[in-house]
Amino acid sequence: MASRSQSRPRLGDLIEIRRFGYAHWAVYVGDGYVVHLAPPSEFAGAGSSSIMSALTDRAIVKKELLSQVAGSDNYQVNNKYDDRYSPLPTNKIVNQALQLVGKELRYSATSMNCEHFVTTLRYGVPCSDQVAEVTTNLTVGAGLLAGLGLIGIMLSRRRRERQ
Repeated sequence: MASRSQSRPRLGDLIEIRRFGYAHWAVYVGDGYVVHLAPPSEFAGAGSSSIMSALTDRAIVKKELLSQVAGSDNYQVNNKYDDRYSPLPTNKIVNQALQLVGKELRYSATSMNCEHFVTTLRYGVPCSDQVAEVTTNLTVGAGLLAGLGLIGIMLSRRRRERQ
C-alpha cells in the first residue's frame, strides 16, 4: 500500500487507514474530507496512539481531511463488502454521514467500532472482519499455547520416567 491511495476516492467509498496492528476506517464525503468514528481524545493523524480507542465506550463522529486523519499512515479505498452487500445510494451514504458529524455514539471495539460505523453507512449493515480476524487469531493462539503446554507436560513425564 502506498502512503496515498492508489485510486482516487469517490463519494461514499470506504477508506482503510493502516495503523500499527489494526485498521482505522472512514467514509469519503468529498473535497478531500472523510467522516469517521473516533474516541473524543483522538486527534487527526493520531496513528498508533489511537489504539487507546479500545479503552473507551463513547466516540465522536468527525469530519476531517483524509490527509490529516491518515497522517503518515498508509490508506486505500477498500469497499471490500461490495460483493456481499449492495451499497446504498451515494447521496444517502454521504448525507447520513454528514448528519452524524459532531454526535457522540456508543463505541465498542467488538460490536460498534469505526469499521462497523462506516459499513452501516455504506451498506446499512454493520460489519467488521477485523473483529472476526482477531477472534480467530486469539482462538488459534490459545489452541497453540494449550497444545504446546500439553507437549511440554508429555516431555516432562517422559524425562521423569527415564530417570
